Amino acid sequence: MDGRFGMNLNDNVLLADIGNTYFHVYDGTHVEHLLYEDALVKYQDKVLYYISVNHHLGAQIEKVVLWKNISSLISIEGEYETMGVDRKALCISHHSGVFIDAGSAITVDVVEKGVYMGGFILPGLKAYVESYKSISSVLDIVLNKELKLEHLPITTKDGISYGIIASIKALIDQQREGKTLYFTGGDGKFLSSFFEEVIYDEMLVFNGMQQAIMNKG
Repeated sequence: MDGRFGMNLNDNVLLADIGNTYFHVYDGTHVEHLLYEDALVKYQDKVLYYISVNHHLGAQIEKVVLWKNISSLISIEGEYETMGVDRKALCISHHSGVFIDAGSAITVDVVEKGVYMGGFILPGLKAYVESYKSISSVLDIVLNKELKLEHLPITTKDGISYGIIASIKALIDQQREGKTLYFTGGDGKFLSSFFEEVIYDEMLVFNGMQQAIMNKG
């Protein structure tokens, strides 16, 4: 129980992770991914505890009386001042590991024994594809999600897809050093398929939120 928020995790509590593109809601059973307008219509009359990285929505969200911002509860040793609250929540979901959130951007963060060691941010897959399109209309492709990395590509579509995925994989592999890879986010399941012995779990951020509430109750 957290005295400041009157929240008991045994209750049927709604948790929300508000990102740059989608509003992710956990109702105790499953995770729902909504546009902000749809989430407002569906949940504005429900008690909901949230974290948000969408600063454009800040003023609007704060007007919803039953929604409570719990960002102040989320922290990890070694964090830096401008670190996104969703990344912090993700990083406290497990004691150690490499945490990859593949959404509008791809964040990669390393945690060792509960201490944040650092990380980096890449464009999301959609942003990568759009960047090629901005170079030339010839490079306007749809990412090949059936791509195999064992052989060099012989088509433009596969060449771009390979360049995107192989470079992301190489950077993540550099940080692994025997650690468990934890994937989440809209493209997390797809990206995780290029690695061995990984965990994909769309609950990771919500697990971190729950950990923070229990630890600071």
